[in-house]
Amino acid sequence: MPRIKITVAYIGTRYVGWQLQPPREEHPQPTVQGELEKVLTAVTGTLIRVHGSGRTDSGVHADAQVAHFDLPEKWKNVNWQKVFTTKLPHDIAVTSVETVDDEFHSRFSAKAKSYTYTLWLKNEFVLPARYPFVWKTGPLDIAAMEKAASYLIGEHDFATYQNAGTEITNTVRTITKIAHNCPDYATRDTLPDELVWTVEAHGFLKQMVRNIMGTLVACGRHKISPDSVPDLLAAKERSAAPATAPARGLSMHKVSY
Repeated sequence: MPRIKITVAYIGTRYVGWQLQPPREEHPQPTVQGELEKVLTAVTGTLIRVHGSGRTDSGVHADAQVAHFDLPEKWKNVNWQKVFTTKLPHDIAVTSVETVDDEFHSRFSAKAKSYTYTLWLKNEFVLPARYPFVWKTGPLDIAAMEKAASYLIGEHDFATYQNAGTEITNTVRTITKIAHNCPDYATRDTLPDELVWTVEAHGFLKQMVRNIMGTLVACGRHKISPDSVPDLLAAKERSAAPATAPARGLSMHKVSY
């Protein structure tokens, strides 16, 4: 059976996440995986499971989620790019389709992933077109956020930044990059409206990026000191750190293989 790799972009606002969920009160909960599988089933007449590189949560977006599925031989020559473009809802787009080796796995073959998180630094308003994609925080002390972020780079036990809901025993992860899009902010008279942070790691825990952003924003608001971050990591308790950042600011940005 041919294995197909796809790259998927989506607005997560009206979905309960990537992964299929059990129905509630006989009503299915919309998921991105479910919409993709619905298209494949409609065309092939059989259930084809789609495997994603990661399970984005309810309300989280993606610029380049990667997934794969195995097709019956007779369907391999279908123009799946055209099929997905025609049949998917407007808030999901398959941006690339390619046949890959059977050993490729969208999740287990990934070497690194990166997410972006977008903050809105104005107090007065949020542009309506940007509202679903930003967390309105108002002005922040970016230098304090940078100092806090420096403590998180490298290999650490990130148990403090893992939300409940996954059965794993190893909470050690390696963050290779935490950076933002405004390197010259210190020389500007005003800050940009949007501050976009990128977090790259070999792997992430459940809601790890949103929890990290909650801490960075708390530092940017002078609610906690950047120098408290090592103690937060050492606590290994979710309750030790500030609240989780909203889902709408987060987007899966890139998966590297």
